[in-house]
Amino acid sequence: MKGLSILIPTFNDECFDLVSQLRQQALRLNVHFEILVGDDGSTRSEVVESNRRINAFDHCSYVIRPENSGRAVIRNVLGRMARFDWLLFVDSDMSVIRQDFLVRYINQLSTCNDVIYGGYEPTVHLVDNLRSRYEDSCSDSHTAEQRSIHPYLDFHTSNFACPATVFLQHPLDERFRSYGYEDVFYGRQLKDAGIVIRHIDNPLGFGRFESNEHYLQKTEEGLSTLWHFRDELQGYSRLLSFVERVQQLHLLPLVRFWHYCFGRLERCQLMGNRPKLVLFTLYRLGHLASLMVTEK
Repeated sequence: MKGLSILIPTFNDECFDLVSQLRQQALRLNVHFEILVGDDGSTRSEVVESNRRINAFDHCSYVIRPENSGRAVIRNVLGRMARFDWLLFVDSDMSVIRQDFLVRYINQLSTCNDVIYGGYEPTVHLVDNLRSRYEDSCSDSHTAEQRSIHPYLDFHTSNFACPATVFLQHPLDERFRSYGYEDVFYGRQLKDAGIVIRHIDNPLGFGRFESNEHYLQKTEEGLSTLWHFRDELQGYSRLLSFVERVQQLHLLPLVRFWHYCFGRLERCQLMGNRPKLVLFTLYRLGHLASLMVTEK
């Protein structure tokens, strides 16, 4: 059926306001729509209770899964639940910053069968937050023009739309259960299938940042995922390519030794009030290099 299914996977995130914003825009569209929020086993009861209010909205549903299955699985579940021909995936920690956000996607979807990525941009800038500082440092590469240079490499599942037929034929790889890189590999899947990824200027806002400690934990988990799927992600991770180049130059033992000596100090600095991005790069490089020894 012609219409738009807005799909929001969430885990321990309050997204009532996001749903309200999207619903208000959808009501102004001349299309059928639904908003499905898939809770992937949230453990914070106060978040679940807040999100239950979503069920009071017309055309909106909040569906709770009993246990966490991972970012790939929950998106595939929502894709199969969707009733309409067009799908829009939105991460639950995003915010709507354009009044024509849905209109721009509808205009694109009505004229093509491509996957369309709108991007995101930071809306809060915190000098004491590692994630905020990292996102600010990458902001120039988040424009549609820059993303289009490497359309399959610079793709994320935080804000993208596609025909339902495309997604159902090409779901995310559910082997990715731990944090990270399921969206990077999805870019490779789409390229291998000959599906075009079109990058447009239609960002969502991103301004809710986890603590430095939590972000470092997520980073470490993501690096473990990257190393575990290194063969599948070959050529789709700049960090992995850089580490392999360091290995070719026979400098990897030096990187490991540095991380062994200074990794804990780097981590302490990154958890402090003035995290330095150069140390963040060194820490990620050293942590990945150490994994290359551990898992061999």
